[in-house]
Amino acid sequence: MSIRTRKNVGVIGLGIIGQRVADNLRERGFHVFVWNRTPRPVPNFVGSPAEVAELCDFIQIFVSDDEALLQTTQRITRDLSPNHIVMAHCTVSPDTMRAAAEIIERRGARFLDAPFTGSKTAAEKGQLVYYVGGDEVALRQARPVLEASSKEIIEMGKVGDATTIKVATNMVTAASVQAAAEALALISKSGLPVERFATAMRNNGSNSSTLDMKLPMMMEGNFEPHFSVKHMLKDVVIATRLARAFGMEFGATDASRHGLVEEMRQGRGDDDYSSLLRQYFPAGGSLKNDQQVSNGEDDQPRFAGLDEEKGTEPEQVTETAAAGSSGPTTAEVEKEHTVVTPAPDETKDEALQVAAANPIATAAESDVQPTVPRESPDIEERSGEPRGAWGGFWRRRTDD
Repeated sequence: MSIRTRKNVGVIGLGIIGQRVADNLRERGFHVFVWNRTPRPVPNFVGSPAEVAELCDFIQIFVSDDEALLQTTQRITRDLSPNHIVMAHCTVSPDTMRAAAEIIERRGARFLDAPFTGSKTAAEKGQLVYYVGGDEVALRQARPVLEASSKEIIEMGKVGDATTIKVATNMVTAASVQAAAEALALISKSGLPVERFATAMRNNGSNSSTLDMKLPMMMEGNFEPHFSVKHMLKDVVIATRLARAFGMEFGATDASRHGLVEEMRQGRGDDDYSSLLRQYFPAGGSLKNDQQVSNGEDDQPRFAGLDEEKGTEPEQVTETAAAGSSGPTTAEVEKEHTVVTPAPDETKDEALQVAAANPIATAAESDVQPTVPRESPDIEERSGEPRGAWGGFWRRRTDD
């Protein structure tokens, strides 16, 4: 077993973002040890989250949802010490982030709430932006680790504050793409080339880097995942629950949520969330140079607002139509994506029990599947092999 050093960094969760963060760390000279729910033939793959903590003082967690974060922090606690700094990079509810911090800090270790913005391409180039809440001394010590995969680190205050900011930014992102989908539907219905709209947007004050990326994908009908439907849905559901807690309604967030729910119902949860466009172009395909002509009801873009024939809201129409189909209803999809928000006075064990009793969506901006399966033991316990058996099989000491 390698001796733990300050150059050892553990990465838990090897999804679209986590794997690329690990690669960037190695390029910067860090010794990187990794774990993922599904074993992978990559350098220094170890046997459990606990073994990551045993080997590394810095731990970066890239899991997908509230339950996975709480379970992961619980599984590494026995090997934590005051030398450890644990960084959680998932987008979860602020209360869940605070509950995870409590689990870590009760062992004397330190915790940073550190969600990020940036998708697959940014991660590949080491240009993520981290929003960080937590102890300033811990951040100062962890900064070189975060700098390996980022172009900027923004301090946001205490634990939970960075997560709240991240949820708010994703509300804007989801609403922007929802608005772009509606605009493309309007342009197409009017018989205009969508390329003209793209040209106009490039010089428009409402343009953004998100639309620079997503508009070409939407026009081409290319929904290769950079940030998936299921992950964005998880984030807007968090926003909706926070809004309700404050006694507010967020119309733009609700509009994007309805579209994301429909994409989930259609089995497209793993597609990029720019597939919100398919609310209006169910047949899919490129919009460039071949405008969809409305020859029948199924080909017509479906616009938001009241259904003129039935006089009902789109969500009601969806649920009525789904009643006779094999797919889940809107309510069922949203229930599946309910976010567990532990109360502030719960103990860490109680928070985990709440999470286990209320399954939530597999969703983080990282596009990582839940790293820790529900109610499952560590890999080495499940296999009957001693600690490190999986790690011994996969580990190549390329960076020792």
